[in-house]
Amino acid sequence: MELALVIVVVAVALTFDFTNGFHDAANAIATSVSTRALTPRIALLMAAVFNLIGAFLGTGVAETIGSGIVDVGGGAYGMAIVLASLLGAIGWNLVTWRVGLPSSSSHALIGALAGAGVASSATVHWSVILDKVIIPMVISPLSGFLLGYLVMVVILWAVRRQAPAPTHRRFRMLQTVSAAAMALGHGLQDAQKTMGVIVLALVAGGFHEGESIPWWVKLSAALAISLGTYSGGWRIMRTLGRRIIHLDPARGFAAEAVSASVLYVAALTFHAPVSTTHTISSAIMGVGATKRFSAVRWGVARSMVGAWVLTLPAAGLFAALFYVPVHFLLCAPDPHA
Repeated sequence: MELALVIVVVAVALTFDFTNGFHDAANAIATSVSTRALTPRIALLMAAVFNLIGAFLGTGVAETIGSGIVDVGGGAYGMAIVLASLLGAIGWNLVTWRVGLPSSSSHALIGALAGAGVASSATVHWSVILDKVIIPMVISPLSGFLLGYLVMVVILWAVRRQAPAPTHRRFRMLQTVSAAAMALGHGLQDAQKTMGVIVLALVAGGFHEGESIPWWVKLSAALAISLGTYSGGWRIMRTLGRRIIHLDPARGFAAEAVSASVLYVAALTFHAPVSTTHTISSAIMGVGATKRFSAVRWGVARSMVGAWVLTLPAAGLFAALFYVPVHFLLCAPDPHA
């Protein structure tokens, strides 16, 4: 019975990973596609490959998710928490994908873990959520905006005497590199979050001990997010690539380069699960503001920020609602009740 539950939870976790891929595919490639640096299919294929590679570059974020957010306990009780969390995160991903809002799959998962933890009376580590999630959630988009603005100012000064047409061609070529770097950062961040959840399920089922990530967990999470990425996320791609601001190749390159840098620093230095969506969106706003502040469609930006603010509590509510039927199906009467 325990093995069957673990298999179900792992399958749902990989489904979440797949939805994460198609939900966040736009993060890596929207700017390159909108500036015609890459065709959509080539961009998606490249993003899928580099998502796969990025998933193997570290485990710090996975360990934060797997041990730092909520104590799930063992047996069916712990499995119910993990399963409800995944269903809540998938539900919020599908809602925001349907309306084309680039919300954060990362924060959906973290909010869902906290929501299921509260519903189950498990121990939720709010200090970790504050230090590793809330504070980076504020800092990473601010960094993306400010660095995007500053890097774009430097680029504009560097190319001020060059002809526009060859400059655009050079930056289109550079965007191939920056889009690959962004996809690598997405794999480094987002695939690891699913790895952490799978480890939670394995520990709850008694099939694993400690925080280490088994090789097969890394491989399956990497493949799932890559397949999801290749399936595409066209609705959100339009929002990021065109509705915030119409980007030229230089601005697209600057936004991607800045976003990738923030993702690497957060994952490798601080083990913080930051949102690729928040980072690239704010960097696009920052580079766009160098044209003039009115060039950025701030109404679209406000809608996106609203989705960001709602994601943690909304996904938490989804997971708490899912926990009731999941607990009923999987568990004996709850000793914590």
